[in-house]
Amino acid sequence: MLIAIMIVAILLLLLLIIKFKVHAFVALIIVSLLTALAAQIPVEKILPTLLGGFGNTLAAVALLVGLGAMIGRLLEITGGAKVLADSLINKFGEKKAPFALGVAALLFGFPIFFDAGLVVMLPIVFSVAKRFGGSVLRYAFPVAGAFAVMHAFLPPHPGPVASGDLLGVNIGLLVIVGLICAIPTWYIGTYLFSLFISKKVHIDLPKAFLNATAISETSVQNPPSFARVITILLLPILLILLDTGLNTLSVAKVIDGSQTWVEALRLIGKTPVALLITLIVAILLLKDQRSYEQIEKICDNALGPICSIVLVTGAGGMFGGVLRASGIGDVLSTMLSNTGMPIIVAAFVIAMVMRVAQGSATVALTTAAALISPTVAAATDLSQFDLCFIVIAIASGATVLSHVNDSGFWLISRFLEMDTKTTLKTWTLLETSIGVVGFIIALIGSIIL
Repeated sequence: MLIAIMIVAILLLLLLIIKFKVHAFVALIIVSLLTALAAQIPVEKILPTLLGGFGNTLAAVALLVGLGAMIGRLLEITGGAKVLADSLINKFGEKKAPFALGVAALLFGFPIFFDAGLVVMLPIVFSVAKRFGGSVLRYAFPVAGAFAVMHAFLPPHPGPVASGDLLGVNIGLLVIVGLICAIPTWYIGTYLFSLFISKKVHIDLPKAFLNATAISETSVQNPPSFARVITILLLPILLILLDTGLNTLSVAKVIDGSQTWVEALRLIGKTPVALLITLIVAILLLKDQRSYEQIEKICDNALGPICSIVLVTGAGGMFGGVLRASGIGDVLSTMLSNTGMPIIVAAFVIAMVMRVAQGSATVALTTAAALISPTVAAATDLSQFDLCFIVIAIASGATVLSHVNDSGFWLISRFLEMDTKTTLKTWTLLETSIGVVGFIIALIGSIIL
């Protein structure tokens, strides 16, 4: 009966989002409430269950996403992306220009979201494509793929933060493991694939870009130096490494983890604190001739676009809370263990089904994590590394087969001026390549560690 309720709940969620175009935030609340009623959770406990799941997820997500968005916006407005791309292209040269652009996008993609990253980087990409020639896919796909990988695999992006929170993952460790998985996934699944597909499919520079060359010619006054940009992008990773490194040394009994200096340094390395420190450093390094009022406005403007994503992620956590409270998750856990399917494979498959059905990678990530979390909780032999690889598997499943129900699909189609058929032949294959390679790397990692 509980499994039947879960299936109906997922079908209803898909029906509301796909057929009736209900916003995912509202759809998840409706389905969570109806699922709680159908599963006969006591009436007086329904609202606390809904609010508990929503609040716990927001506590993990909102802080990281908000701080990350502010850092990304500051880099965007001050011209940090162009400085980064130009410096790397000069370093790697003309033949390696697509690689240089991709590396720039990987670095820039740590704090900034997929769509915002594309808006900032594509004019730079088109300028490079115009300068060196060839299919625009050769330059655009390494960049778009880098943003897709970082958005799916790494905190402070909402999907991995929410799924990590639902599965009880150490977020700092997830940053490190996510980064280790993201780099080869990007190189194999995006960069090498981009070189291959650009030889098969030639896409000219978009007419909108050629008709508006001012977009690519304009430059920010007093852009930051390459050293400042790279400091801001690497600082949070180095601070987070401080926490995970000291924790490793403490577990290995090399140092005493209860000492005040260890606890103080580990606090600095906690992801929210690391991002807060990075934001303060970014303001100091990027301020230049701007007033503090202008800086405050830039930070304020960064929060508007992320509101919808944060709320959808919180609502996904609400759905997860209902599944746990109703016992549906425990029944699903028993079913999966009876099939003998490894948890990491089940996580990938569930995320892939949710992704293909409703389009949003964030919804797929949070819903799949909510569904698999009781199974993870019941397994006593999973290490923190295993949990991180399960999150990467979910992220990989939530990336594959981008098609017409995915906003990212239309974003790429519109920016590169490709028709639907061509976008399916190129972008859909690229996203699938990322998902498959990411899952294989996560699977290998879980076996080795």
